[in-house]
Amino acid sequence: MAPCCARTDDHTHDIRIRSTLDPRTRTPACLLDWGLAVQTLLTPDVVVTTARDLMNAATHAETDIAFLDWCRTTLKVDAQTAGHMLLDIRTARPTPTGKTALRIEAVAGIRTGNPLVHVGRGSMKAELTPDEARTMAVDWTKVAVAAQIDARLRYALGEWDRLTAADIEHLFTILQSVDR
Repeated sequence: MAPCCARTDDHTHDIRIRSTLDPRTRTPACLLDWGLAVQTLLTPDVVVTTARDLMNAATHAETDIAFLDWCRTTLKVDAQTAGHMLLDIRTARPTPTGKTALRIEAVAGIRTGNPLVHVGRGSMKAELTPDEARTMAVDWTKVAVAAQIDARLRYALGEWDRLTAADIEHLFTILQSVDR
């Protein structure tokens, strides 16, 4: 039920995700909305995998910045050499598996010294701080869990002969509007 939101640079196209049901299979699903360009139905597994990768990217961005700073201050290595060393380290990192909803990239801003997480899907792109990426990951995990719970609750309410399918959907519409 709970929508989450990550803002893009211009704040015009928020990334939103909420629990729902797949209308074809009536199984738990998560609806991703990102501006007018992206609206897609995701399985909770894909949402959890995306959350894992957001957490990893946040950590990698911060450790990459720390590594570059260490190279510069302790080893007295120039930025280009440190950058090549970082690329070698990145290729040695294990590659996460599983389908994700977003392109996710840890970024070490060599010029700014800031760790960032870039996310994208289709033509949409956004830049997050590591803390924003972590918050987004937690929110996405909550939505994936909520989708599973919501599906079970819909099923249980459907067994009660006093509520119609329309009543149950109306109840969920009300609950979702309260959570915003």
